[in-house]
Amino acid sequence: MQTVTLEDQFAGSEPTPINIGATIRDFRLQRGMSQGDIEKRTGLLRCYLSRVENGHTVPSLETLQKIAGSLDMPLSQFFSEDPVKETYGVTLSEDEIRFLTQIQRYSANLNESDRKLLLAMVRKFAATAVTSIS
Repeated sequence: MQTVTLEDQFAGSEPTPINIGATIRDFRLQRGMSQGDIEKRTGLLRCYLSRVENGHTVPSLETLQKIAGSLDMPLSQFFSEDPVKETYGVTLSEDEIRFLTQIQRYSANLNESDRKLLLAMVRKFAATAVTSIS
């Protein structure tokens, strides 16, 4: 009898790192918006947005939700396989954002291998959820 671990199950699905700042900048420029436009819509300082876009800081999920809203797009678009293409939009409730924020906090204590495994499971779950919607 062969034992299959979760790591074995997701071994072929190595997650691709996401540069969230570059993704935000791409969407912002695609919509012809400035950092000042985002600042006006979200209340986030332009200098903070610059730090995010240049990879000096990573925003929380709540902040990402604000930025996504200011760009008139779903939060899930930031994490799409091909983020520049339009995909199925999923609007998250406040409870779902709080839950994901808790996962984000807990994942900070995980080692790199466990973090990759968690991300692979979330992506597989998200892909299954999107498939069941369509």
